[in-house]
Amino acid sequence: MDLESNWPQGYHLVQGSSLDRARLVATIGSAYAELGATQLGHLTKTVELYLTSPSTLWWLEKSGSTARVGFTATQSDTLGCLWLGPSINQLTGELQAYIYLVYVAPTYRRQGLGRKLMEHAKQWASHEGYSQLSLQVFTKNAPALKLYKSLGYQTQATLLTLEV
Repeated sequence: MDLESNWPQGYHLVQGSSLDRARLVATIGSAYAELGATQLGHLTKTVELYLTSPSTLWWLEKSGSTARVGFTATQSDTLGCLWLGPSINQLTGELQAYIYLVYVAPTYRRQGLGRKLMEHAKQWASHEGYSQLSLQVFTKNAPALKLYKSLGYQTQATLLTLEV
């Protein structure tokens, strides 16, 4: 699969690996903190559980930077990240592609990079033989919701919570 196709000038994707755990945890932490999350201790466990084969990870980098695998978050600024893998559609029981994380750092937003990451996710899912791609999004993340809806995503479920 061609990872370089049609990226905005100056950007490209670099394949990540399981050695990128610390960087991935830090990136997810940044994304969640932007939305007001205060309890992030579970992220390491989440990454350990799901960053296994057949999930796949890419880092959005500026062109000219070299592929860095295994660097910690403090050694490499993260412009963007895409983490994909399998899940099971709870309504149909079918295996589907799932977006664990799509992230673009605040200073790189509004340049079409999130849309390109989402298009890459769809291309990957199709290439891997999936017929459906899904994700979860926080309801207060209005820019992400707007992007996903513009790409044709439809709400299939709503997560309800109650403080007890």
